Amino acid sequence: MRMKDLALDHRQLFTLKLETLENRITWFYQLTQNSTKTLHYILALRVRHQLGAKEFAHVLKDLVRYIFLNTKATRTMKRFFYYFQDYFMAPEWRALRMKMFPARDYVEKAKTVIRSLISLVRPEETNEP
Repeated sequence: MRMKDLALDHRQLFTLKLETLENRITWFYQLTQNSTKTLHYILALRVRHQLGAKEFAHVLKDLVRYIFLNTKATRTMKRFFYYFQDYFMAPEWRALRMKMFPARDYVEKAKTVIRSLISLVRPEETNEP
């Protein structure tokens, strides 16, 4: 089967039933291992949820969790990372943030340490003249 035959178009993403879409997207990912296209599809379904299709809340949660937790971070994963925050518990989210953006977390930790060191040597400010 050709890759083109596996792909979903925008009409299918916004008209097919939830169960059909879950099966097709899962099947697509299993055959292609294309996490970028899979995340695009799932994000479109999140948009569909925001437009009023309540049954699409946390659509394909297990697949999203698998992709983020068990595969190498890609540009698309970093770009769409925050759209899937509600798919993870707080400790998982912190670990994922470090995996996705290691330099950013390092800078934030460095800022915290520097501020704490500065507060040790800086005298307390008072409002007295």
